[in-house]
Amino acid sequence: MTIERIIDKRSHDLGGGFVVGRVLPFHARRMVGPYIFFDHLGPLELAPGIPRDLDVRPHPHIGLSTVTYLYEGQITHRDSLGYEQEIQPGAVNWMVSGSGITHSERLEYARQNGANMHGIQAWVALPDEAEETDPSFRHHAGDDLPSWDQDGVKGRLIAGAANGQKSSVLVHSPQFYQHWDMQAGARYHVTNEYPERAVYCAAGEIDVDGTILGAGQMAVLNTGVGGNVTARQPSQVMALGGDPIGQRYMLWNFVSSSKDRLEQAKEDWKAGRMKLPDADHDEFIPFPETRKID
Repeated sequence: MTIERIIDKRSHDLGGGFVVGRVLPFHARRMVGPYIFFDHLGPLELAPGIPRDLDVRPHPHIGLSTVTYLYEGQITHRDSLGYEQEIQPGAVNWMVSGSGITHSERLEYARQNGANMHGIQAWVALPDEAEETDPSFRHHAGDDLPSWDQDGVKGRLIAGAANGQKSSVLVHSPQFYQHWDMQAGARYHVTNEYPERAVYCAAGEIDVDGTILGAGQMAVLNTGVGGNVTARQPSQVMALGGDPIGQRYMLWNFVSSSKDRLEQAKEDWKAGRMKLPDADHDEFIPFPETRKID
């Protein structure tokens, strides 16, 4: 057997009516390598003049890196380090929260022009030695990332290393994260260089070692076997994984190997000790008191 389990996305409201499909964490599979969070954004057609309620207001992170990878649409990123960056399709914006960062995600482009929002947001948990590293933000337009176009597959290595390629994105543990744009009938193979791997169908329909996945389904693969993917129709696919980094706990937007550190982050946010982005200093998301450590 090559597939450990299949995970279906579950609807989750980010607030204001922006509903995403949450894949990770899942109760029976919290992480795949260091990837601890995986949300499918859209596809969602937004008309010009959408309300600001759909924006993700300033909020904090510790202990992880974030990346929002878009197929369509545009998001305005602002953070407490002073960076403001338009996230566009195919670009990689890798934010390391480390000891603490805050950011907002605004739909300014869609508000002005309308847009079909479609993409993936992932969190990558940091290893023990990097959990308290200095926060940072790096933008990659996409032309500096390894890519290929062969036999009906246009691929990009977003982060990490796989298939003899290495991304210029700064990562803190062994991992890989790829985007495949597959034509109908095209085939590709998930690398077996890592003990934990998964493949996600974001659009279309694929065959993974004889099992059919539709849009919104992730197949977690068993170690060292399988990973043959055939597109049954034009499909958008993400492949990801890496070496496990050990137990991680979550509390809202915080990730850590220590429950005490999560409680400290919660109190820092509630007390206003975490700087907000300069352009977003007048609003933020309060800590949801119903959230508990898991």
